Amino acid sequence: MIGGIIIGDEIMRGKREDKHFRKLIELLAARGLKLDWAQYLGDSPALITETLRRSLATPDIVFCFGGIGATPDDHTRQCAAAAVGVDLALHAEAEAEIRARFGDEATPQRLKMGEFPIGSHIIPNPYNRIPGFSVGDHHFVPGFPVMAWPMVEWVLDHRYAALFHREAEAEAAIIVFDLPESSVTPIMEQVESTYARVKSFSLPSMGEDERGRRVGGRHIELGVRGEPGEVALAIAQMKLAVVAIQGRWQLPVASAGAAPVGDGTKEGAGEGTNEKAPV
Repeated sequence: MIGGIIIGDEIMRGKREDKHFRKLIELLAARGLKLDWAQYLGDSPALITETLRRSLATPDIVFCFGGIGATPDDHTRQCAAAAVGVDLALHAEAEAEIRARFGDEATPQRLKMGEFPIGSHIIPNPYNRIPGFSVGDHHFVPGFPVMAWPMVEWVLDHRYAALFHREAEAEAAIIVFDLPESSVTPIMEQVESTYARVKSFSLPSMGEDERGRRVGGRHIELGVRGEPGEVALAIAQMKLAVVAIQGRWQLPVASAGAAPVGDGTKEGAGEGTNEKAPV
């Protein structure tokens, strides 16, 4: 599995908005990979250490964002060392990068940014040459997106290229009107019992955007993801099952190329909608 750990009081207290979660999903998806779990942590050494101790005991690939600097509120380097039971030491390659960046201004304080758990490997930083580090399959990068994201890409492309696009995955969904979520539960259960290589999902909406403004009628995004061949069969089964219990459906906007979802009324016949037609 692949996980993400995002660290910083500034995020937990709302002073900064996290951008890493969505970007990590994007970087993984571009390579045929997916994020399995994520955690947000404040700048608590005990919490960071215990979280890393647990995740390091698994075979998971984990990307950790934030807290690898050398100010008093940066704890990630020290916690990573404590989690694996080793000391911090100035990494020779990190020292070379920092000295190349700062020259005569490579002060002892700046060199602390190159102190990593013994046995670490550096992650090059194309923005300012101050590297991150890897401990096994755990990869630690700064909290700054302009630095972190190309560093994550470097790790993926240099360490895990053999995992790219190993399993094809597709997703298909319909927007369902006139039905409560409880009524589509048997549809989901039937689909998953019929097709072993898909997972169903149901995302109900009250017809409001994130600001609470009314943008359409209540509806459910009902769909499946998984092996492409089974996804095509499963979504077809879902469409028929929705009609059979007197529901209406249409394709999501991105799929149908239609107008935004409104109250679910159909504007003419077509493959993207249904009219409660008999099955």
